[in-house]
Amino acid sequence: MMEYIGATGIPITFDSVPIFDDIDFHFILSFAIDADPSGNPQNGKFSNYWEPSLTPESVAAIKAEHPNVKALASLSGWSLGDTVLRWQNPRNPNLWITNAFSTLKALIIKYHLDGIDIDYENFPKHGSNFAFCIGELITLLKNQSVISVATIAPYYSTVTPYLELFHGYGEVIDYVNYQFYTDKVRTAKAYLKRFEVRAKEFGGGKLLPSYEVNGRGIQGDAFFEALNLLDENGFDINGVMIFSADASLSNGFHFETRSQQFLLNSNVS
Repeated sequence: MMEYIGATGIPITFDSVPIFDDIDFHFILSFAIDADPSGNPQNGKFSNYWEPSLTPESVAAIKAEHPNVKALASLSGWSLGDTVLRWQNPRNPNLWITNAFSTLKALIIKYHLDGIDIDYENFPKHGSNFAFCIGELITLLKNQSVISVATIAPYYSTVTPYLELFHGYGEVIDYVNYQFYTDKVRTAKAYLKRFEVRAKEFGGGKLLPSYEVNGRGIQGDAFFEALNLLDENGFDINGVMIFSADASLSNGFHFETRSQQFLLNSNVS
């Protein structure tokens, strides 16, 4: 289970979210950004910008209460305030990797994190060194035992750089949190077709279906119809990604509860 949390500025706590004991539950803190508060790039020097109520103590507490919980920092996201964030193509990739490793290691230790999620969403038009920088960063963090899990979060406009990353460094990427809601399909059959396309690109084993609460794409019961249809068509549903816990505060975490029930009924954890 993948649950983004802390991106919107709404006060929220981990213990608000229902966590089933037999599910590997990953909170994805949103976001850690290599920019200053004004959005100016910092060449790989990351700072946390998630909701301040998600403290290091609260991460430690929820992991102590639920040993099946892991916590990840999601990198970048769409924007910081009114500033749209972009991958900047560092002139010295090795310096960017060094900066990112050291600042993320410090955040990971401070916040008791287990991994990172990659969510850069805007790229240069004429190629980038994104795949090399991120792939080498993940590899270094894993080789140094700083993290145990790494995920990526492409959407329809960013498939190309993320495929380059996945094909070059797939062995260190654990899950693909593809943002299916950006494809704006609204029926279970259409969702199945989009999943089939992305499974051919990223492989079915690491690709997770996703849902945006009160948002774009498929909504309500149709999402669970889509999960059943994926199951019926031979896909192993190895998890579900939801964006986000912040939005789910308004509905009592209905979709988190039903998604975990589905995964348990499918004998997936």
